[in-house]
Amino acid sequence: MADRLVCRDCHRVQGAEIESQCEACGGTSLTEDWAGYVVIAHPEKSDIAKEMEVTKPGQYALKVR
Repeated sequence: MADRLVCRDCHRVQGAEIESQCEACGGTSLTEDWAGYVVIAHPEKSDIAKEMEVTKPGQYALKVR
């Protein structure tokens, strides 16, 4: 099992110990199949956050399958 899972809805990366739902959005579609990693500290100032439609600081996957 992977040590990190990603939400297919919001792309938030979280520890695999929480397998049932996303900590950020509550989505239940989590996957181990993702690539790329970005940490967004100030989403209001970040062009990447705007492109990804991220509004909360955190760790996000760039590509989720």
